[in-house]
Amino acid sequence: MLLGGGQMPIDIARRQFISALGSVAVAWPLGARAQQPAMPVIGFLHGGVADGFTREMEGFRLGLKETGNDENRNVAIEFRWAEGHYDRLPGLVADLIRRNVAVIVASPTPPALAAKAATATIPIVFELGTDPVAAGLVTSLNRPGGNITGISNLSVALVSKRLEVMHQIVPDAMLFAVLLNPSNLATFQTETAFAREAAATLGIRVQFLEAGTSQEIEAAFAKAAELRAGALVIGADPFFVSMQNETAALAARYGLPTIDIQRGFVTAGGLISYGGDFVDAYRLAGVYTGRILKEEKPADLPVQQSTKIEMVVNLKAAKALGITIPLAVLGRADEVIE
Repeated sequence: MLLGGGQMPIDIARRQFISALGSVAVAWPLGARAQQPAMPVIGFLHGGVADGFTREMEGFRLGLKETGNDENRNVAIEFRWAEGHYDRLPGLVADLIRRNVAVIVASPTPPALAAKAATATIPIVFELGTDPVAAGLVTSLNRPGGNITGISNLSVALVSKRLEVMHQIVPDAMLFAVLLNPSNLATFQTETAFAREAAATLGIRVQFLEAGTSQEIEAAFAKAAELRAGALVIGADPFFVSMQNETAALAARYGLPTIDIQRGFVTAGGLISYGGDFVDAYRLAGVYTGRILKEEKPADLPVQQSTKIEMVVNLKAAKALGITIPLAVLGRADEVIE
């Protein structure tokens, strides 16, 4: 009912005013949040399978935190895993570019090359085991130039050391098998050259076996056993890392002393691993990624080399294989599983 002069009762007017004020209070924060800048997105392009690189991802996130970046708090990560299918890489990196990522992290060499081929403007941080200059990724380690820099670990060059370690473990063997992935051309060529050189120095023969699928891996183990190879050296490839449970089981099935590049092979029941400290390498990649998010330029960040080496030995696997690990090898081990 209206009072004289067409005015509403005071209590009705008060309620409408409070209701309108509440609507403004609700709408204002929503509008303010909509105007806030979205958090930067890191595109992570990898050649392997997610489950095979859990520890490495922990290292990467640690590196980000060292530069004040925390996933889901002030930075997001979009992962793309090739799962050993390197032909998928161009499409995966194109998808990340469409996502408007602030930086692309690529590991190992094939994803890094795919990222470089796809963009000359988005910053790229690589983590790989090959020589980035020889691979054509950078022009110089100290002055990488362009939009790319990163971390180089020692995994590929250490194929010589892995052969040497296995020669110490089975000194009477004259033939050693080396398993490589031909799809990872840069690593394949480099490890082939290093293995041949090491074999000549050690006075042994090497038989190269190739695999790019799980079926081919099993066939390679069967071939190594057929050749009566004294041991098998697994190459530095993310597909092989992703298959560590399978390769450990195959080594046990065929009674073949086998060495891999990462600890996961040994914890899965394999004999021994010898390679770079990949958790530390990924941590360094995380630090570089964080620095780039703070607007440092890749061209000004020299390529770093992760120099930490890790050896893990499984004495239970050695006993099952009927071999004794020499004290010289055990003395160098960072971890011994009994």
